[in-house]
Amino acid sequence: MNATVISYGIYLAIALPLTIWVARNLFRNGRIFLVDCFHGNELLADSVNQLLVMGFYLINFGFVALYLKLADEVQDVRGIFEALSGKLGVVLLVLGAMHFFNLLVFTKMRKRATWDQAPPPMPPAGIVRAKV
Repeated sequence: MNATVISYGIYLAIALPLTIWVARNLFRNGRIFLVDCFHGNELLADSVNQLLVMGFYLINFGFVALYLKLADEVQDVRGIFEALSGKLGVVLLVLGAMHFFNLLVFTKMRKRATWDQAPPPMPPAGIVRAKV
């Protein structure tokens, strides 16, 4: 078995469990945030949370698979570490970017939800006329 194939195996052995770990943490810790976004509707929040995790898995597993191929043949142990550091670094950046994108979307949803729950504005008390 050559060093390139070993690099592929190590990359998958690290990237896939890392993706699962991030998804589980987002699922577990994001529930409270989603319940608040959906006005306390726990069934809707749980359903959306499941759908988000499924989409997260599909996108990230797809990215990990597409990003598997190395441009150059790996020759030695140093090459394995260099290839893995570059590949895993990009995977971590993509995971982080997806996390922040999700936070941005749900923060906007949460803001909109609080505006919908706000009392209506006060009617004007009277007409103010300018002095001429």
